[in-house]
Amino acid sequence: MLIFVSGGSGSGKSAFAEGLIVQSGLAERLYIATMAPFGAEGQARIARHRALRAGKGFTTCERLRDLEGIDVPPGCAALLEDLTNLFANEWFGTEEGDGDPDTAGEKVLRGLRRLREQAALTVVVGNDLFSDGMDYDGETLRYLRALAEVNRAAAAMADAVYEVVCGIPVRHKGDAQRGRGGERL
Repeated sequence: MLIFVSGGSGSGKSAFAEGLIVQSGLAERLYIATMAPFGAEGQARIARHRALRAGKGFTTCERLRDLEGIDVPPGCAALLEDLTNLFANEWFGTEEGDGDPDTAGEKVLRGLRRLREQAALTVVVGNDLFSDGMDYDGETLRYLRALAEVNRAAAAMADAVYEVVCGIPVRHKGDAQRGRGGERL
């Protein structure tokens, strides 16, 4: 089962996503961290997320790129935090190498498909970067459109889709308590 959780910065989407994993009852829990630790702000955000998931039984795997190459324990619960960082790393690159805007989206989506096949439950967190009402230049607009396509494709492949607004999850598709065949989880 794949659940896509989206929301703005500070909306509570990460806490909601972690709660879905914990409530699943699956004992093996993998947290796939995609944020590159750039600068003091990045370090602080990573430390905050580590503190929030402390004691919840997660094993952390840092994976900045190449989600398709990750091996997860079969039948585990996997939390991808987050899709936006993963896509940016594939698009722009990291210290590990150069990104590729022409293949970034498909690489991320192949990784999601593989993760969905391996884990019993996959929860993917994404960010709403599309509601600020700003006008952007051509290259930034190209990036945002490509990210929107990845978000749409992730939502289409998901069994359930939630948007978290001010800490309140709003279900847009499916039921997080039911699997692909309609069985209760």
